[in-house]
This record gives sequence, C-alpha cells and structure tokens, in this order.
Amino acid sequence: MEPIPFDSDDLLVVNSRRRNGLILYKRYHAEFAGPGAAVGGFIDHDCKLALPLGNFSLIRPESAEDRQRAYALRRQWIRLTKQITDNPVPVKRAQQILTQFEYYFDSETISQLPDEALALLVGVLPHTIRMARDLET
Repeated sequence: MEPIPFDSDDLLVVNSRRRNGLILYKRYHAEFAGPGAAVGGFIDHDCKLALPLGNFSLIRPESAEDRQRAYALRRQWIRLTKQITDNPVPVKRAQQILTQFEYYFDSETISQLPDEALALLVGVLPHTIRMARDLET
C-alpha cells in the first residue's frame, strides 16, 4: 500500500456508504478522514500525498448542508485522533490507533498499512508502531 499524489482544489467527501477512508500526508503529520469526512479544497491545501483505505470512494457534496455535515465529520475524525495523541506514552498511542483502525477495517487492510502512516497520525516513530503490532500478536 503506497500513498498516491493528492492535490484537489475541489471539496470532496469520503463516501459514507462504504468502509473506507483516507490518510492525508501533511508536512509533519498525517490526518485520517473517515467515512463522511470532507477532503480537498482549502482544508487540504498542504496535502500532497494520500493513502486510500478500504473500499475507497469519494463523492461530491450536493448541497451546502452536505458540505457542512462533511466538515463536521472531518472535525470528529480529527478529535478522535487527538484523544489518542493525548496519551503521553508512545506505545499506548500506537496501540490505540491500531485498535481504532480495527473497528473500521479488516485485518488484511490493517496489516498492509505502512507503519510510517500510522506513526504520523499519532506522533510516534514507525518503530513504535511495529512494537505495538508485535505486542498484539
């Protein structure tokens, strides 16, 4: 699983009818946009790479209400990640992000996720993600 170029001036929405998401690589961190979340446009002007997950699909919002809902869902996904990063113990953060992704994706998808992508989500080194994976097995 490799990141792909991502440079969309259009606001799009991660399809909420599928088990999918997008890890957006920013300069010093990554953000996860899950089902229903807004991506692209001005909120991701600093994103150059993205890692699609699951049965990936983007759709265009049809109304202002759809856009507002998508922005709110993006904030919720960011808050969820922030709750994980509030833990001061790096290996606990790594375990929590892995556990969180297990709720949304199958084990094959999680096993293919690069350690670097998960590490950028919760502010740990890729080695810490690898340690957390090893603890689970």
